Amino acid sequence: MEVHRQPMPILRLAYATEFLIALIAVFTLWSQVGGQSHLDLMPWYLKLGLGAGAAFAAVKATAAAVAGSYSWNARTLKWFGILLLLLTGCGMASYYCHMYLETDEDDQTDNSTVSRLHRPQVPLQGASFVGRTPPSARDPLAAL
Repeated sequence: MEVHRQPMPILRLAYATEFLIALIAVFTLWSQVGGQSHLDLMPWYLKLGLGAGAAFAAVKATAAAVAGSYSWNARTLKWFGILLLLLTGCGMASYYCHMYLETDEDDQTDNSTVSRLHRPQVPLQGASFVGRTPPSARDPLAAL
């Protein structure tokens, strides 16, 4: 007796598409809530593990909801709890980067000083220095 399983390849395609959309959604949410600057400072393997894990948990929760007789069953709640734990890990990783990996680049630009260049007074040509020492003899930088 042969069982007809036509919807299964379409369902797999739907789950693969959901994973890719969930991956985009997780990283967009993470950069908006946790801050893109903190996400940029984070190691790549931490971003990959938490981001892909959260997207995978979202797909598994959807698959559990589709497979069960009720949408909110024990497996759905389990995967939803795992998703919440991974998203909490994303928040904790962003907080760690905020506290320990952030640079003080903004503070350096606020403390900039303005320097001014003064042109030394150069005597006119043909001026007489009778009884006085020329400025170049008194101060070597005055002739510049």
